[in-house]
Amino acid sequence: SLTRASTRQSASGVWGRLFHASPLSAAKLNVEGLAERVNLEGQNVLMRVDLNVPLSKEDDVTVTDDTRLRAIVPTSKFLLEKGANVILCSHFGRPKGQVIETGKNGRLNPVVPHLSSLLGVDVRKLDDCMGDEVEEVASNLSKGEVLLLENTRFYEGETKNDPELAAGLGKLADYFVMDAFGTAHRAHSSTAGVASHMKLSAAGYLLDKELKFLKGAVDSPNRPLCAIVGGAKVSTKIPVIESLIDKCDTILLGGGMIFTFYKALGYDIGKSLVEDDMVDLASDLMKKAKEKNVNLVLPTDVVLADKFANDANSAIAKASE
Repeated sequence: SLTRASTRQSASGVWGRLFHASPLSAAKLNVEGLAERVNLEGQNVLMRVDLNVPLSKEDDVTVTDDTRLRAIVPTSKFLLEKGANVILCSHFGRPKGQVIETGKNGRLNPVVPHLSSLLGVDVRKLDDCMGDEVEEVASNLSKGEVLLLENTRFYEGETKNDPELAAGLGKLADYFVMDAFGTAHRAHSSTAGVASHMKLSAAGYLLDKELKFLKGAVDSPNRPLCAIVGGAKVSTKIPVIESLIDKCDTILLGGGMIFTFYKALGYDIGKSLVEDDMVDLASDLMKKAKEKNVNLVLPTDVVLADKFANDANSAIAKASE
Protein backbone atom coordinates (compact mmCIF):
# COMPACT_ATOMS: atom_id res chain seq x y z
CA SER A 1 0.00 0.00 0.00
CA LEU A 2 1.08 3.57 -0.55
CA THR A 3 3.24 5.15 2.12
CA ARG A 4 2.40 8.80 2.60
CA ALA A 5 3.11 11.46 5.16
CA SER A 6 0.01 12.76 6.89
CA THR A 7 -0.63 15.87 8.96
CA ARG A 8 -3.12 16.16 11.77
CA GLN A 9 -5.29 18.98 12.98
CA SER A 10 -6.83 19.46 16.37
CA ALA A 11 -10.57 19.61 16.65
CA SER A 12 -10.45 23.36 17.23
CA GLY A 13 -8.31 23.83 14.14
CA VAL A 14 -10.68 21.79 12.03
CA TRP A 15 -13.81 23.60 13.10
CA GLY A 16 -12.09 26.95 12.65
CA ARG A 17 -11.64 26.05 9.00
CA LEU A 18 -15.22 24.83 8.70
CA PHE A 19 -16.58 28.19 9.77
CA HIS A 20 -14.39 29.91 7.19
CA ALA A 21 -15.41 27.50 4.43
CA SER A 22 -19.13 28.22 4.54
CA PRO A 23 -19.52 31.90 3.57
CA LEU A 24 -22.05 31.78 0.74
CA SER A 25 -24.95 33.02 2.80
CA ALA A 26 -23.13 36.16 3.97
CA ALA A 27 -23.57 39.41 2.09
CA LYS A 28 -20.58 40.04 -0.16
CA LEU A 29 -18.92 43.28 -1.18
CA ASN A 30 -17.40 42.97 -4.64
CA VAL A 31 -14.66 45.11 -6.09
CA GLU A 32 -17.08 47.43 -7.88
CA GLY A 33 -18.94 47.95 -4.62
CA LEU A 34 -15.65 48.79 -2.95
CA ALA A 35 -14.93 51.43 -5.57
CA GLU A 36 -18.39 52.94 -5.02
CA ARG A 37 -17.82 53.24 -1.29
CA VAL A 38 -14.21 54.43 -1.36
CA ASN A 39 -12.17 56.75 -3.56
CA LEU A 40 -9.36 54.35 -4.44
CA GLU A 41 -7.13 56.88 -6.18
CA GLY A 42 -3.66 56.64 -4.65
CA GLN A 43 -4.83 54.00 -2.16
CA ASN A 44 -2.98 50.73 -1.62
CA VAL A 45 -5.10 47.64 -2.26
CA LEU A 46 -3.72 44.27 -1.23
CA MET A 47 -4.99 41.70 -3.72
CA ARG A 48 -4.72 37.99 -2.91
CA VAL A 49 -4.35 36.10 -6.18
CA ASP A 50 -3.39 32.62 -7.32
CA LEU A 51 -0.16 32.75 -9.32
CA ASN A 52 0.61 29.08 -8.79
CA VAL A 53 1.33 28.43 -12.47
CA PRO A 54 3.24 25.48 -13.98
CA LEU A 55 6.83 26.01 -15.10
CA SER A 56 8.77 24.29 -17.84
CA LYS A 57 10.67 21.23 -16.61
CA GLU A 58 13.50 22.21 -18.93
CA ASP A 59 14.41 25.53 -17.34
CA ASP A 60 12.17 25.97 -14.24
CA VAL A 61 11.50 29.52 -15.45
CA THR A 62 9.18 29.50 -18.46
CA VAL A 63 5.46 29.66 -17.63
CA THR A 64 3.81 26.85 -19.61
CA ASP A 65 0.18 27.76 -18.85
CA ASP A 66 -0.81 31.35 -18.09
CA THR A 67 -4.50 30.68 -17.34
CA ARG A 68 -4.21 31.79 -13.71
CA LEU A 69 -2.27 34.89 -14.67
CA ARG A 70 -4.92 35.95 -17.18
CA ALA A 71 -7.64 35.27 -14.60
CA ILE A 72 -6.45 38.11 -12.35
CA VAL A 73 -6.28 40.71 -15.12
CA PRO A 74 -9.90 42.02 -14.97
CA THR A 75 -9.77 42.84 -11.25
CA SER A 76 -6.22 44.21 -11.43
CA LYS A 77 -7.02 46.49 -14.37
CA PHE A 78 -10.23 47.70 -12.73
CA LEU A 79 -8.31 48.76 -9.63
CA LEU A 80 -5.59 50.39 -11.71
CA GLU A 81 -8.21 52.32 -13.70
CA LYS A 82 -9.52 53.63 -10.37
CA GLY A 83 -6.02 54.92 -9.60
CA ALA A 84 -5.25 52.36 -6.91
CA ASN A 85 -1.87 50.81 -6.25
CA VAL A 86 -2.23 47.06 -6.57
CA ILE A 87 -0.13 44.94 -4.20
CA LEU A 88 -0.31 41.34 -5.34
CA CYS A 89 0.33 38.47 -2.97
CA SER A 90 0.26 34.75 -3.70
CA HIS A 91 1.70 31.43 -2.70
CA PHE A 92 3.76 29.39 -5.16
CA GLY A 93 3.96 25.65 -4.67
CA ARG A 94 4.66 24.16 -1.25
CA PRO A 95 8.02 25.37 0.09
CA LYS A 96 6.86 24.55 3.65
CA GLY A 97 8.45 27.57 5.30
CA GLN A 98 11.74 27.37 3.43
CA VAL A 99 13.14 29.99 1.04
CA ILE A 100 13.67 28.18 -2.26
CA GLU A 101 15.30 30.17 -5.05
CA THR A 102 13.94 28.47 -8.17
CA GLY A 103 11.45 25.91 -9.37
CA LYS A 104 7.82 25.11 -8.67
CA ASN A 105 8.18 25.85 -4.93
CA GLY A 106 10.46 28.84 -5.35
CA ARG A 107 10.38 32.58 -5.81
CA LEU A 108 7.69 34.27 -7.90
CA ASN A 109 10.21 35.84 -10.29
CA PRO A 110 9.14 33.75 -13.33
CA VAL A 111 5.66 35.31 -13.46
CA VAL A 112 6.86 38.94 -13.50
CA PRO A 113 7.50 39.39 -17.26
CA HIS A 114 4.23 37.72 -18.21
CA LEU A 115 2.24 39.73 -15.66
CA SER A 116 3.80 42.99 -16.81
CA SER A 117 2.79 42.21 -20.38
CA LEU A 118 -0.78 41.23 -19.45
CA LEU A 119 -1.35 44.28 -17.23
CA GLY A 120 0.42 46.75 -19.49
CA VAL A 121 2.48 48.15 -16.58
CA ASP A 122 5.82 47.33 -15.02
CA VAL A 123 5.38 44.92 -12.12
CA ARG A 124 7.89 45.49 -9.34
CA LYS A 125 8.79 42.30 -7.47
CA LEU A 126 10.03 42.25 -3.86
CA ASP A 127 11.97 39.44 -2.17
CA ASP A 128 9.76 39.34 0.92
CA CYS A 129 6.10 39.80 1.75
CA MET A 130 6.35 41.64 5.07
CA GLY A 131 8.79 43.62 7.18
CA ASP A 132 10.26 47.12 7.32
CA GLU A 133 11.66 47.16 3.78
CA VAL A 134 8.40 45.93 2.26
CA GLU A 135 6.42 48.48 4.29
CA GLU A 136 8.68 51.29 3.11
CA VAL A 137 8.24 50.39 -0.54
CA ALA A 138 4.47 50.05 -0.11
CA SER A 139 4.19 53.41 1.65
CA ASN A 140 6.00 55.17 -1.20
CA LEU A 141 3.73 53.93 -3.98
CA SER A 142 2.04 56.85 -5.71
CA LYS A 143 -0.77 55.98 -8.13
CA GLY A 144 -1.52 53.08 -10.46
CA GLU A 145 1.56 51.02 -9.54
CA VAL A 146 1.77 47.23 -9.24
CA LEU A 147 3.86 45.57 -6.57
CA LEU A 148 4.32 41.80 -6.32
CA LEU A 149 5.20 40.34 -2.93
CA GLU A 150 7.27 37.20 -2.45
CA ASN A 151 5.87 33.69 -2.06
CA THR A 152 3.75 33.83 1.12
CA ARG A 153 4.50 30.19 1.92
CA PHE A 154 8.15 31.02 2.55
CA TYR A 155 6.69 31.73 5.98
CA GLU A 156 5.67 28.52 7.71
CA GLY A 157 2.91 30.38 9.54
CA GLU A 158 1.06 31.22 6.32
CA THR A 159 -0.83 27.91 6.22
CA LYS A 160 -1.55 28.14 9.97
CA ASN A 161 -3.16 31.59 9.73
CA ASP A 162 -0.30 33.04 11.75
CA PRO A 163 -1.45 36.38 13.23
CA GLU A 164 2.00 37.96 12.91
CA LEU A 165 2.12 37.34 9.17
CA ALA A 166 -1.48 38.48 8.79
CA ALA A 167 -0.65 41.70 10.65
CA GLY A 168 2.49 42.21 8.57
CA LEU A 169 0.51 41.97 5.34
CA GLY A 170 -2.14 44.23 6.85
CA LYS A 171 0.36 47.05 7.26
CA LEU A 172 0.79 47.33 3.50
CA ALA A 173 -2.71 48.49 2.56
CA ASP A 174 -6.05 49.74 3.87
CA TYR A 175 -8.17 47.60 1.54
CA PHE A 176 -8.15 43.91 0.67
CA VAL A 177 -9.47 42.19 -2.43
CA MET A 178 -9.71 38.40 -2.50
CA ASP A 179 -9.49 37.00 -6.02
CA ALA A 180 -7.90 33.59 -5.43
CA PHE A 181 -10.89 31.29 -5.74
CA GLY A 182 -8.75 28.14 -5.57
CA THR A 183 -7.49 29.02 -2.08
CA ALA A 184 -10.56 30.80 -0.74
CA HIS A 185 -11.58 27.76 1.33
CA ARG A 186 -8.32 27.85 3.28
CA ALA A 187 -8.00 29.91 6.45
CA HIS A 188 -4.46 31.14 5.82
CA SER A 189 -2.80 34.40 6.83
CA SER A 190 -3.03 35.86 3.33
CA THR A 191 -6.60 34.67 2.66
CA ALA A 192 -8.39 35.07 5.99
CA GLY A 193 -6.32 36.55 8.80
CA VAL A 194 -5.24 39.62 6.86
CA ALA A 195 -8.85 40.72 6.34
CA SER A 196 -9.19 41.66 10.01
CA HIS A 197 -6.48 44.31 9.52
CA MET A 198 -8.27 46.09 6.66
CA LYS A 199 -10.80 48.92 6.59
CA LEU A 200 -12.79 47.03 3.96
CA SER A 201 -12.47 43.70 2.15
CA ALA A 202 -14.07 42.73 -1.15
CA ALA A 203 -14.30 39.92 -3.66
CA GLY A 204 -12.55 40.33 -7.00
CA TYR A 205 -14.27 39.55 -10.31
CA LEU A 206 -13.00 35.96 -10.41
CA LEU A 207 -14.12 35.07 -6.88
CA ASP A 208 -17.43 36.91 -7.27
CA LYS A 209 -18.20 35.08 -10.53
CA GLU A 210 -17.37 31.65 -9.12
CA LEU A 211 -19.40 32.19 -5.94
CA LYS A 212 -22.44 33.29 -7.93
CA PHE A 213 -22.09 30.29 -10.23
CA LEU A 214 -21.80 27.87 -7.32
CA LYS A 215 -24.74 29.42 -5.51
CA GLY A 216 -26.93 29.14 -8.58
CA ALA A 217 -25.82 25.62 -9.38
CA VAL A 218 -26.50 24.40 -5.85
CA ASP A 219 -29.61 26.41 -5.01
CA SER A 220 -31.46 25.74 -8.28
CA PRO A 221 -29.81 22.70 -9.86
CA ASN A 222 -30.82 20.81 -12.97
CA ARG A 223 -31.59 17.20 -12.08
CA PRO A 224 -29.99 14.76 -11.74
CA LEU A 225 -27.19 16.61 -9.95
CA CYS A 226 -23.81 14.92 -9.50
CA ALA A 227 -20.94 16.45 -7.51
CA ILE A 228 -17.29 15.39 -7.57
CA VAL A 229 -15.34 16.02 -4.37
CA GLY A 230 -11.61 15.37 -4.03
CA GLY A 231 -8.75 16.21 -1.72
CA ALA A 232 -6.54 14.71 0.93
CA LYS A 233 -8.56 15.44 4.05
CA VAL A 234 -12.11 14.61 5.06
CA SER A 235 -11.88 17.22 7.83
CA THR A 236 -11.76 20.13 5.38
CA LYS A 237 -14.62 18.76 3.26
CA ILE A 238 -17.18 18.05 6.03
CA PRO A 239 -19.41 21.11 5.43
CA VAL A 240 -19.21 20.61 1.68
CA ILE A 241 -20.20 16.93 1.76
CA GLU A 242 -22.94 17.53 4.31
CA SER A 243 -24.41 20.31 2.19
CA LEU A 244 -24.17 18.27 -1.00
CA ILE A 245 -25.95 15.31 0.57
CA ASP A 246 -28.97 17.58 0.97
CA LYS A 247 -28.81 18.77 -2.64
CA CYS A 248 -27.29 16.06 -4.88
CA ASP A 249 -28.43 12.78 -6.36
CA THR A 250 -24.88 11.39 -6.63
CA ILE A 251 -21.58 12.35 -5.00
CA LEU A 252 -18.29 10.97 -6.36
CA LEU A 253 -15.42 10.99 -3.85
CA GLY A 254 -11.75 10.89 -4.80
CA GLY A 255 -8.28 11.85 -3.60
CA GLY A 256 -6.52 10.84 -0.42
CA MET A 257 -9.62 11.26 1.72
CA ILE A 258 -11.14 8.05 0.27
CA PHE A 259 -8.95 5.99 2.61
CA THR A 260 -10.70 7.45 5.65
CA PHE A 261 -13.98 6.23 4.16
CA TYR A 262 -12.42 2.86 3.30
CA LYS A 263 -11.32 2.45 6.90
CA ALA A 264 -14.85 3.28 8.04
CA LEU A 265 -16.00 0.41 5.82
CA GLY A 266 -13.48 -1.94 7.43
CA TYR A 267 -11.14 -2.15 4.45
CA ASP A 268 -7.39 -2.70 4.86
CA ILE A 269 -5.72 0.58 3.87
CA GLY A 270 -2.13 -0.29 4.76
CA LYS A 271 -0.04 2.82 5.25
CA SER A 272 -2.20 5.09 3.11
CA LEU A 273 -3.17 8.59 4.18
CA VAL A 274 -5.96 8.49 6.77
CA GLU A 275 -7.52 10.76 9.39
CA ASP A 276 -8.23 8.36 12.25
CA ASP A 277 -10.24 10.94 14.19
CA MET A 278 -12.57 11.33 11.20
CA VAL A 279 -13.38 7.65 10.61
CA ASP A 280 -16.60 7.74 12.66
CA LEU A 281 -17.69 10.91 10.91
CA ALA A 282 -17.04 9.32 7.51
CA SER A 283 -19.26 6.44 8.58
CA ASP A 284 -21.98 8.90 9.64
CA LEU A 285 -21.78 10.71 6.28
CA MET A 286 -22.23 7.44 4.39
CA LYS A 287 -25.20 6.55 6.62
CA LYS A 288 -26.78 9.97 6.09
CA ALA A 289 -26.36 9.67 2.32
CA LYS A 290 -28.02 6.25 2.31
CA GLU A 291 -30.95 7.51 4.38
CA LYS A 292 -31.52 10.31 1.85
CA ASN A 293 -31.14 7.99 -1.15
CA VAL A 294 -27.99 9.79 -2.27
CA ASN A 295 -25.50 7.62 -4.14
CA LEU A 296 -22.15 8.24 -2.41
CA VAL A 297 -19.58 6.64 -4.71
CA LEU A 298 -16.02 5.63 -3.80
CA PRO A 299 -13.44 4.29 -6.28
CA THR A 300 -13.73 0.52 -6.65
CA ASP A 301 -10.01 -0.07 -7.22
CA VAL A 302 -6.74 1.42 -6.00
CA VAL A 303 -3.05 1.36 -6.85
CA LEU A 304 -0.88 -0.59 -4.42
CA ALA A 305 2.84 0.06 -4.07
CA ASP A 306 5.68 -1.08 -1.84
CA LYS A 307 6.91 2.50 -1.40
CA PHE A 308 5.94 6.06 -2.30
CA ALA A 309 8.31 6.59 -5.23
CA ASN A 310 8.34 6.61 -9.03
CA ASP A 311 10.28 3.33 -9.15
CA ALA A 312 7.98 1.49 -6.74
CA ASN A 313 6.60 -1.95 -7.54
CA SER A 314 2.88 -1.39 -8.08
CA ALA A 315 -0.33 -3.20 -8.87
CA ILE A 316 -4.04 -2.45 -9.17
CA ALA A 317 -6.42 -4.15 -6.76
CA LYS A 318 -10.03 -3.97 -5.65
CA ALA A 319 -10.38 -1.59 -2.71
CA SER A 320 -12.45 -4.13 -0.80
CA GLU A 321 -9.85 -6.92 -1.04
